[in-house]
Amino acid sequence: MELRRGGVGSQAGARRMDGDSRDGGGGCKDAGSEDYENLPTSASLSTHMTAGAMAGILEHSVMYPVDSVKTRMQSLNPDPKAHYTSVYGALKKIIRTEGFWRPLRGLNVMMMGAGPAHAMYFACYENMKRTLNAVFHHQGNSHLANGIAGSMATLLHDAVMNPAEVVKQRMQMYNSPHRSALSCIRTVWGTEGVGAFYRSYTTQLTMNIPFQSIHFITYEFLQEQINPYRGYNPQSHIISGGLAGALAAAATTPLDVCKTLLNTQENMALNLANISGRLSGMANAFRTVYQLNGLPGYFKGVQARVIYQMPSTAISWSVYEFFKYFLTKHKLESRTPY
Repeated sequence: MELRRGGVGSQAGARRMDGDSRDGGGGCKDAGSEDYENLPTSASLSTHMTAGAMAGILEHSVMYPVDSVKTRMQSLNPDPKAHYTSVYGALKKIIRTEGFWRPLRGLNVMMMGAGPAHAMYFACYENMKRTLNAVFHHQGNSHLANGIAGSMATLLHDAVMNPAEVVKQRMQMYNSPHRSALSCIRTVWGTEGVGAFYRSYTTQLTMNIPFQSIHFITYEFLQEQINPYRGYNPQSHIISGGLAGALAAAATTPLDVCKTLLNTQENMALNLANISGRLSGMANAFRTVYQLNGLPGYFKGVQARVIYQMPSTAISWSVYEFFKYFLTKHKLESRTPY
């Protein structure tokens, strides 16, 4: 997918589309990189939001079966029929014993949340990154700016995604009584109140702020190494996104285990810990995990989490960068007289 617009190139110079003005020296760009950089220096807000929504929906749709396995493998006191030793083995067993479509239960509510959540997430990140880079590092790329921008974007993302996460994870659990997203919402609302949809919000933020900070800093750092001129390079987006996601996932697994416990309110685990009523709060979740499983309990499902996040972030970044490139290219062509 090439874009050659000499007139635009004379206006934009060698600046990157995301708004940075670093050109890395003249005359050494390859053709594809030059074509990409001839786009306007910053994509529009609508482009960021549309590209982000597409990235979020595709990321969660493709990887949803693995996410279902991850949720079950993080169970602190699983049913004997729901013991799994590997992601592949778990998927095979779930399909064989519970039906072909069982790993996809809850996908619809996740897609409904992922679209708007990722639209705001990427739009906020891009605009905050551009603003903060101008403050911290007048030319080029500041890792501090990237980390702060990722943290701010997470606040918006999780505000939308947290209720979807609650419903999705309850539907993913073994022997879940919920057969549809709507029935799950009605049951949770009626028995636990609207606050149940945000019971794990602070935990989610406690997990996702460090996750996204590591994720964005690593992604931008790797892009500097393997794609320094920020041309549209799918291979570099896949590699950088995948490695960034894997590192961030492994580092934040203990927080994800606690979030899963707060979302699912796993009855058998709470009974074993002599907890009556509902579990709330990150500190209580951490104590309960340690009480039931010790230090290894904080890393339950780490394999599934990394296997899920690595391709998820690779898909997310490659789809996002593609749509950002494609939509900006389309707008450019529509404005250019022939």
